[in-house]
Amino acid sequence: MPAGHSITIALKPRDSFGMFERRSLKIPITLGITMIVVLVVLIVGWILLSVFGAMREYQNAAVYWVVLSVGASLFVLLLAGTIVYLVLSVKSVNLNRRQSNFVDSVTHELKSPIASLKLYLQTLKRRQISEQEQKDFVKYMLEDVERLDTLITHLLAVGNIDQSRTEKDIEPVRLHEMVDEVAESVCLRHRVDSSVVRRQLKACVVQSNRVDLDMIISNLIDNAIKYAGESPDVLVSLESNATFAILRVADNGQGIPRHMRRKVFGRFVRLGSELEREKPGTGLGLYIVTTLVRGMGGNIDVTDSDLGGALFTVTLPLSNLYDPEKDSVIEEGSGLEPVNP
Repeated sequence: MPAGHSITIALKPRDSFGMFERRSLKIPITLGITMIVVLVVLIVGWILLSVFGAMREYQNAAVYWVVLSVGASLFVLLLAGTIVYLVLSVKSVNLNRRQSNFVDSVTHELKSPIASLKLYLQTLKRRQISEQEQKDFVKYMLEDVERLDTLITHLLAVGNIDQSRTEKDIEPVRLHEMVDEVAESVCLRHRVDSSVVRRQLKACVVQSNRVDLDMIISNLIDNAIKYAGESPDVLVSLESNATFAILRVADNGQGIPRHMRRKVFGRFVRLGSELEREKPGTGLGLYIVTTLVRGMGGNIDVTDSDLGGALFTVTLPLSNLYDPEKDSVIEEGSGLEPVNP
């Protein structure tokens, strides 16, 4: 059996399904534009007829102007309704397309590691292999289990992402320490040297849920390593101003096209065709990140990085329980006054 930690299941793109998607998007757009053009023509015609009628019949001019006002208002309402219908139809088709991509992605993400695990277990059962091969098999199977665990974690996170956090879940977190720990963990998971993720971290503390912060940082660094260049180079920097901690994650990959920079934060959104994609994923990572960041009162943005790829910038409110001069956190309930950042 060739060396490798997983088996990739190649799926042929469904051309007929893609054609159906394109047609289903074309129909509502064509219908909507046709209705808009017809309504505009009717409005213009109605206005011209009413104006000419009022000019010819001076005695009934008031009636024409009333009819003009009422009719034009109704036509404008119909035009607005048509435009809303067109926008909602396009959004609905795009959502269906993203959901289809999501189903394809999850199917592939489940099938690939399960097939790999099955093959390794069948090999262990049917033939004698050396002790070193057994260790390698166990290592690869653990990586497949980790891949499945990550997928399930994302799915569960999406299900619980809108739940409010209680005060018990919120605590002061040393963000610089967490970023360092998460970076080491992600490097280990991708089997790359920790030097791949360069870190420039200044001490700062935020008031947040530790699990949410871990998910934000791990998703950003995981994406940076995943989509970096052939010789991956990732730079993670952390600094703060008077009120916010500023986390930046840059990579040397291909970056994100300008027209997709707002869309990538949507649910189920990934670049390209799902069945032709080489990188694993579900299109949920950045959606989880942006939802959690905004829930904390922060913001996230993506631009071009100096390394040549994408640069994600996250701002999070600083904790007023942290004293940067003493590098200490004031425990709640201690009777000490919070520090103004």
